[in-house]
Amino acid sequence: MGTPLRHLPHGAAGTGIGAGGTQGCPYRGRGSWLGAAGGILQEGVESSRRQLLIEAFVSAGRVDNITMVMGLHPQYLSSFWKTQYLLLRMDGPLPYHKRHYIAIMAAARHQCSYLVGLHMGEFLQVGGNPAWLQGLHCAPQKLRNLNEINKLLAHRPWLITKEHIEALLKTGEHSWSLAELVQALVLLTHYHSLASFVFGCGINPEAEQDGGHGARPPSPHGDSSPASEDSMGCSGGKDALQEVEALMERMKLLQESQQEEEGVTQEEMATRFELEKTESLLVAPSDLADHSLQSSVLCFVEDPEFGYKDFTRRGEQAPPTFRAQDYTWEDHGYSLINRLYPDVGQLLDEKFQVVYNLTYNTIAMHCGVDTSMLRRAIWNYVHCVFGIRYDDYDYGEVNQLLERSLKIYIKTVACYPEKTTKRMYAQFWRHFKHSEKVHINLLLLEARMQAALLYALRAVTRYMT
Repeated sequence: MGTPLRHLPHGAAGTGIGAGGTQGCPYRGRGSWLGAAGGILQEGVESSRRQLLIEAFVSAGRVDNITMVMGLHPQYLSSFWKTQYLLLRMDGPLPYHKRHYIAIMAAARHQCSYLVGLHMGEFLQVGGNPAWLQGLHCAPQKLRNLNEINKLLAHRPWLITKEHIEALLKTGEHSWSLAELVQALVLLTHYHSLASFVFGCGINPEAEQDGGHGARPPSPHGDSSPASEDSMGCSGGKDALQEVEALMERMKLLQESQQEEEGVTQEEMATRFELEKTESLLVAPSDLADHSLQSSVLCFVEDPEFGYKDFTRRGEQAPPTFRAQDYTWEDHGYSLINRLYPDVGQLLDEKFQVVYNLTYNTIAMHCGVDTSMLRRAIWNYVHCVFGIRYDDYDYGEVNQLLERSLKIYIKTVACYPEKTTKRMYAQFWRHFKHSEKVHINLLLLEARMQAALLYALRAVTRYMT
């Protein structure tokens, strides 16, 4: 496929989605649907995960629930940390307090009180003006001017044009420099996507954060599968087991057909993408979470009714499909970011690669499995619902590999994460381990971030040329 990464390491293709490297989670409690509350590290936790969690505690004096859940995949957590540390704490165009305020604005678009609360605290710690926390109307005009692009990036990034960039950069008292704006765009997409991860894994605030533990039901202590916890009964367990075997069989058949096929025409590839894009309109959850906006979050949101709208709706003029080959991360986005905001392009690139190639060669109870096509299908489906098409990818694979319940979950977490429910999390891949479901959420986080960044950076490039 037209890979979204700059350079795949040798041997990266022959890998599987994989579960975490250890059998037990390093924590107990109610911090997420996985049981990721900040507990005591258990004996037997693999050394890399232990070391990362110790480093987190030493640097911040605490280990938050996001870190605990991401800690199921230490290689990714390490890459994520480096990027977030650079964005928030290293030299850059924006003052530190404004970076945290932008994080608050981004998280508030998805009603993510966990991240809003976290960064309100960080904002005050770095000397931010407490009055700004009364709401967006109390922030400086320069930050308030970000509202429109924040709204579009969060919900409908395909609507961003060079005019939006121009409006922010035009000379005047409240204008942005290009370097400042690029850092702001990266921060916004980072926190929109992180909100998806928080809701996708059901992560709750730590006990010391306002509101304490959420009202999620108690979660499992180990890295078992949701199927084994739900006490589905004999028939339910058998059904879940059959789902795994059916997926393994479909993957095997796809691999065989790829070896035998002469190749599909470009016209057929385009048709299959349009079909998948149209079918994605019908993928809607039946049990959306009732997530009423809290006043502490609502004060940072203007136009709260504005949300994701299907890329193509019947009877409406569809925006043109974004052909990935016309504006790629590897040829365009990466170099633009590195030019205007040094080092962050390299770290983002590494993070995209790590998650795309992350594997333990397992699927549920099967080992030694090549599931590169499964990870590719998940990544490309996220890009599809945001209107991005890879010319050389056969979107027929998406339909064969991703069951309907998984498509519903992916679309909800990527497009309107605040509506995710625990039932959606439990419904797909019922025999897969929690660490495998966290892996899917990491893929969603990064695919979503890259999709939004591509739209934003394309607009910046068009403004510059």
